[in-house]
Amino acid sequence: MYSSVKKYLEDHQAQSLEDLKQFLRFESISADSKCREQMKQTAEFVRNRLESAGLKAEIHPTAGHPIVTGQWRKAKDAPTVLIYGHYDVQPPDPLELWTSPPFEPEVREGKIYARGATDDKGQMLTHLLAIEAWLKTAGKLPVNVIFVIEGEEEVGSNNLDLFLAEKKEEYACDVAVVSDTSMYAPDLPAITYGLRGILACEVTLTGPNRDLHSGVFGGAVANPINVLTKMLGSLQDDQGKILIPGFYDDVLELGEDEKKEFSSLPFDEAAFMKDLGINTLQGEAGYSTIERRWARPTFDINGIYGGYSGEGPKTIIPSTATAKITCRLVPNQNAAQLTSAIKSHLESICPTSVTMEFTDFHGCEGIVFDTSGPYFQAASRAIQNAFGTRPVFIREGGSIPVVATFQEIFGVETLLLGWGLNSDNLHSPNEHFHLENFYRGTLASASLWEELVS
Repeated sequence: MYSSVKKYLEDHQAQSLEDLKQFLRFESISADSKCREQMKQTAEFVRNRLESAGLKAEIHPTAGHPIVTGQWRKAKDAPTVLIYGHYDVQPPDPLELWTSPPFEPEVREGKIYARGATDDKGQMLTHLLAIEAWLKTAGKLPVNVIFVIEGEEEVGSNNLDLFLAEKKEEYACDVAVVSDTSMYAPDLPAITYGLRGILACEVTLTGPNRDLHSGVFGGAVANPINVLTKMLGSLQDDQGKILIPGFYDDVLELGEDEKKEFSSLPFDEAAFMKDLGINTLQGEAGYSTIERRWARPTFDINGIYGGYSGEGPKTIIPSTATAKITCRLVPNQNAAQLTSAIKSHLESICPTSVTMEFTDFHGCEGIVFDTSGPYFQAASRAIQNAFGTRPVFIREGGSIPVVATFQEIFGVETLLLGWGLNSDNLHSPNEHFHLENFYRGTLASASLWEELVS
């Protein structure tokens, strides 16, 4: 049947592109309260598009933005696949850096430019189009499918876990599919089998009860920014080792086989540095760049502020200083325990000249799957059918909390099938999606449903 489905998709590429353009025109910025109506309209578009493809679709209101679901459950004695995606997007700022307006999709040199093109509207749409092609040609699917498309991924998915927990029995499935990752390189598709976790927190130090004149008070009272930078600077040594007690206790170390697989991947460090505009790489000693990015924990200060940061000088001792911190975690590390360890250590080194306030934002654990199982092998065959080459199995340095949620609630593995590229400017101006990968990703999705039962 796949050959008929493939022909249908190839014959309807122009319409698929128009569907994508229409989807991308919605300003579905979940972080912007002014876009609430656009968020509702986007959810309605997704619901309507699922229905027109042949699925039973529904919009579910939440305390935040709606969740859209679509189901087709008529394949007896066949696996059930839960397909996840999100229709919300990042804010497009800074607007002046876009070549074309972020919500007016434009095709240039084989790429479609718009906010959400790769993250995640374009990638998610590939699965909807593939399902539609099966239902239009064969009248049925080889597997049962459940779509869950949320509108809060870019703001923390606050309501998704609650929704899925309520649907635990109704949405019971055998495997999940998410396309919100990337290919390894152009023309080299990948299946991601491991993700780092994350913890996010904030620390604020308060010294005097107001900003003070640095000439009158300098040398007599503590400067919170000076204190904070000294504290934070003590948390990592010159070899990149994190010095928080117990930080590495539960780290799952890489095996020799994985190290060999990582080292066999094509990776050009010189090109990597050139793309980033840097002269040298830095990280934990004793590990390769890929190992550091995919399989080692990190400690990063994401922002630090306090005092005066406007134009010209202002001679003050600031009242407060704040740092935002995230750590990327690897499998076996516990986000809650490490957040508590960071707080305790900062409290232990905080001098009495300032007071400290600590805020725990969120966290999730890292995860790694066994790629030898039947679902991963089916995905590998499907991708080879569409791309003409076998995918590589990779880890990813980022975090996708819903993957842990699927494992916790449904007890299933997730196939992370990325059709985009890391160079597609996700979260940046001029986000884009290579149309060739959009079409090939759709073909791979169409092949997957058949491969899962072969």
